[in-house]
Amino acid sequence: MRESLEPKWIDCFEEFFRLSGVDKGDLIGVLAESTSREILVELSEHALHRIGARPVRITVPAPPLQDPLPVRSTGATYAYDTYPEIMRALGACSLVVDCTVEGLLHSKARQELLGAGGRVLMISNEHPEVLERCRPDPDTHKLALNALGILDAGSTMRVTSGAGTDLAVDITGAPSRGGGGILGPNDKIAYWPAGLALCFPLPNTVSGTIVLDVGDLNLTFKRYFQGQVTLTLQNDRITDIAGSGLDAQLLTDYYAGWDDPNAYAVSHVGWGVNPDARWDALTMYDRNDINGTEMRAIAGSFLFSTGANEFAERFTACHFDFPLRNCDVFVDGTQVVANGTVVHG
Repeated sequence: MRESLEPKWIDCFEEFFRLSGVDKGDLIGVLAESTSREILVELSEHALHRIGARPVRITVPAPPLQDPLPVRSTGATYAYDTYPEIMRALGACSLVVDCTVEGLLHSKARQELLGAGGRVLMISNEHPEVLERCRPDPDTHKLALNALGILDAGSTMRVTSGAGTDLAVDITGAPSRGGGGILGPNDKIAYWPAGLALCFPLPNTVSGTIVLDVGDLNLTFKRYFQGQVTLTLQNDRITDIAGSGLDAQLLTDYYAGWDDPNAYAVSHVGWGVNPDARWDALTMYDRNDINGTEMRAIAGSFLFSTGANEFAERFTACHFDFPLRNCDVFVDGTQVVANGTVVHG
């Protein structure tokens, strides 16, 4: 699909910035790399000029590949890892708009920026049509904050499904993250598309079985599961991948290619609350059009993710997001999702 500077998309970006408090005269850093989606940078700048803010674009060359396998949707760009001076200088901005390919969320550079007092609005590497459909909404933001409150107050999470998922997570003290794409006065990072509440389990807190059923999503590969794949977890790590089809073979080979025990470890768990996010949207776009962030936030989906978890002191560039449909999710015995529908929070 053609990506062009449509007035309706400038309207969406302006709304996004205004909801997060961007005002006339604000100094805004617009962060990019040479392989960033140019339309996202241009839409950001036009919207910021409409508001009367003072955008400053910073673009660095795309870095050399560092990983042994193709990597997508990690939320961890390393384009700015060798520019700590730039990150510290951006702390003087009212906020930073992140248009890098993978994003600053899990990157090393983020620490420099936040340490300098910076605040970040991340725009996922999506076709603008996806952003238009999943624009930030105060009601969705409230749903996400309510769900975060449930996670913060909880001590146990149990996830089951008719397909055979049965996962137990001790979420006591597990740091939570999420929101509806609106950066509050005390927030450091927000991202678009959004509408998700998740937590990062601490060491030795996750065990059980995840059954990835037909129609569930592998966002790293940007494909639906065509057959069931069963993941067995012990002490936070996948110990077995079972299944007879191509999906199981691909996962087995890709994980093994990293030769890294942390690749198999749990990153985060949570559920989506965004009614505008569509499970079937993946059928409508070419892989280069989207990053898959919308599907992380599908209302009533359970998001199971493996890879880096800084709170458990596990680091790896291998990252998978698996949104599961038709799950039941309980926090401290209270059901928050029933067969893929949000029922509490």
